Amino acid sequence: MNRIQQKLQEDKKLLSIYFSAGYPNLNDTVTIIQDLEKNGVDMIEIGLPFSDPLADGPTIQESSTQALYNGMTTKLLFEQLTGIRQTVKIPLIIMGYFNPMLQYGVEEFCKKCSEIGIDGLIIPDLPVDIYAENYKAIFEKYGLINVFLITPQTSDERIRFIDSVSNGFIYMVSSASVTGSQSGFGNTQEDYFKRIAAMNLKNPQIVGFGINNRDTFTQATQYAKGAIIGSAFIKNLTTNGE
Repeated sequence: MNRIQQKLQEDKKLLSIYFSAGYPNLNDTVTIIQDLEKNGVDMIEIGLPFSDPLADGPTIQESSTQALYNGMTTKLLFEQLTGIRQTVKIPLIIMGYFNPMLQYGVEEFCKKCSEIGIDGLIIPDLPVDIYAENYKAIFEKYGLINVFLITPQTSDERIRFIDSVSNGFIYMVSSASVTGSQSGFGNTQEDYFKRIAAMNLKNPQIVGFGINNRDTFTQATQYAKGAIIGSAFIKNLTTNGE
């Protein structure tokens, strides 16, 4: 069983942390992952920096830009993560845009992920129907879980299709805005959380966007399995260093 699937079976609310590989310094990636596990984080999303991010707010954009300036590349990230499973047991997910994966070669990318112990991918700009038709078999061949995003604007029909082709969790974007752009959740988000919970999907949901402290984590996980902190963690890295 995939590590993500094992983690989702635990009787607790899960905390996932996102950060940009190669930030704040090029060689910080592995140390940050190890430190996060030591501090009780359940899963880690490793951001693969890209020059044209669509959904990222200014904090993540700036960290991604700095990581690219530092010299981070897909090839270097794979080199840094080689041997990571000798010290880290929790699920590791690479989050990035599809273009660098296409340039690397989708099957080669998936094969390399499998070799070094990556458990899944989050690719915001890969449509679920394209994935199902062209890439699902490749992901499954290498034991990788692909995680899809839904928003308050995603139709029930599309959510159910995403649920049908997923085998891990669904990334529930708390709003239609970019990352790091809100603090706390209002009635609109709560209604959305309730709506998704009432659909009784087979895959659990983990909430992202807008979680930055204990209160927002608790609020987000009232109706979901877990929550993701990204921008707030990167701000902490920026302020305090690795």
